[in-house]
Amino acid sequence: MSASAARQAAVLGSPIEHSLSPVLHRAAYESLGLPWLYSAHEVTEDTLADFIAGMDDSWSGLSLTMPLKVAVVPMLDFVESMAKLVGAVNTVLIQPVGAGRQLVGANTDVHGVVAALAEGAVTEASEAVIIGGGATATSAMAALGRLGVTRPVVVVRNRARAGGLLRAATKMGVEPRFVDFESAPDFLATAQAVVSTVPGSVGSLVAAALRERGQAIPADAVLLDAVYSPIVTELGAAWGDLGGTFVDGTRMLLHQAGEQVRLMTGREAPLDAMGNALSAELAARA
Repeated sequence: MSASAARQAAVLGSPIEHSLSPVLHRAAYESLGLPWLYSAHEVTEDTLADFIAGMDDSWSGLSLTMPLKVAVVPMLDFVESMAKLVGAVNTVLIQPVGAGRQLVGANTDVHGVVAALAEGAVTEASEAVIIGGGATATSAMAALGRLGVTRPVVVVRNRARAGGLLRAATKMGVEPRFVDFESAPDFLATAQAVVSTVPGSVGSLVAAALRERGQAIPADAVLLDAVYSPIVTELGAAWGDLGGTFVDGTRMLLHQAGEQVRLMTGREAPLDAMGNALSAELAARA
């Protein structure tokens, strides 16, 4: 079947009704002139294997949310190197092989972080901070490693809950330095790049500490907040008010989806069309 023939892809997760992936992918297909379908399906860890087994030969790819990013790994025929390093697959490529098919796992979250930071003019760095210790933080660590960061500061409440990040760091040859939230402002003040992966309520506590400290942040110091609702978080607002450059989470979301589109279709993603559709959807939801 040719790349332009009708194909389908989907995002899987639970809950899934508020996913923005359909908005982004459908806008890409329309712009590229591809008669593809993209849907959203409520799928849990317990029903993932059955969903995959039920896909016919019209399927080209899947986007996955947590915890499916980890649960899918044993079901795959091949996992790309970055996804192996991070320990999470957010993209499954369904490739025909003879009379059968091959399931390939990839991770586009890392690409999303790198591209979003580049919008803030950060293409290399040595001093960086990651706020949070979960799966997105692990992707952020891999992304920062690409930019030259070998000893990121990782702000966590409980180091014991950052086991996945620590295991990934060992594979990457990265040495994270763990600090608590009370110490975070000291390190944020000197960071070239900061990636926050915590909920807005937690980020607001960091924002309050930054404002209380009152130290100016250099204009070329960039904060990427993975939260995109609201688009400008309290942490992002505080960072900007103190002089730093803020990149909102929609940019990471856009770029990771764009990389999924490229991998699934073999065509360069129309990021402008996807970004416009995303902005319109967010405005409608607001």
